[in-house]
Amino acid sequence: MSSDSPTIRLDPSAGTKNQAAPASVAGPQKAGGSALISKRQVWTIFCSLLVLALFLATWQWVPGWFGMPEFILPKFTTVVREGIHMWHTGNFLEHFNITALEVIVGFVLGAFLGLFVGVILGLSPTTESVLSPYILALQIAPKVAFAPLFVMWLGYTIYPKILVALLIVFFPIMVNVLSAIRTVDPDMVNLVRTLNASRWQIFRLVEFPSALPALFSGLRIGATLAVVGVTVGELVGGNKGLGFLLVDAEGQGNTAGVFVAIVGLTVIGIAAYAAVVWAERRCLHYIPKVHTSTV
Repeated sequence: MSSDSPTIRLDPSAGTKNQAAPASVAGPQKAGGSALISKRQVWTIFCSLLVLALFLATWQWVPGWFGMPEFILPKFTTVVREGIHMWHTGNFLEHFNITALEVIVGFVLGAFLGLFVGVILGLSPTTESVLSPYILALQIAPKVAFAPLFVMWLGYTIYPKILVALLIVFFPIMVNVLSAIRTVDPDMVNLVRTLNASRWQIFRLVEFPSALPALFSGLRIGATLAVVGVTVGELVGGNKGLGFLLVDAEGQGNTAGVFVAIVGLTVIGIAAYAAVVWAERRCLHYIPKVHTSTV
């Protein structure tokens, strides 16, 4: 190599400094961002617990200030004592488990049926035109009217309650899936068709993934409605479950027992809704979330 040729010298210390600088800048931002999220979560939990504490305090003391007797609205502590008593002597856990099982089975069957019918009607407008009047008539008919009929057919078993829950859960899921299938981006469908995709591949790769957000919206609604359906079935013709406990406590004039049954039903509904939210986050994790703040 001649002496006139240019030489390039690498300064290791300079390279280290240049690489370390962005890391030192990015580090505090990441730490600050995580701290901000953590602070927001702590503040949200605190506010939520504060609202709960205010509600329970109002329940405990405000009715007494107005001279309301406890057989109309019992105190919170009275309901807690009644719940403990029913837990130890009234087979509360057995009735709770039966209602939870009915809710789970009715919700799952209604969800699968709503998904299946929604996909079929969404893919076939002709089928929708033929069946939609009958599906609409089934939805308009009050589900409470079906409960005594199911009891007459199937007896005092868990099946009438499951059927009522299935009917209530079916419609919102079916409508959401049907609407989502119909509103799939046609450009995406045409793009997949240009790649010689089969009808099944178009559904699996484009139409069904596009319908997932709407499906989970319907599942959220169905998770709460399933509890309503099971409760209606147990109120009309049940000898087990929280609905039966509610009717039994009402017949004895045990208002605290009625509240205990309502709390048990609420817990089941919250658990079902939380399970749907968890599944939605696992399945739709690729969808970006929008975080807004008014502060």
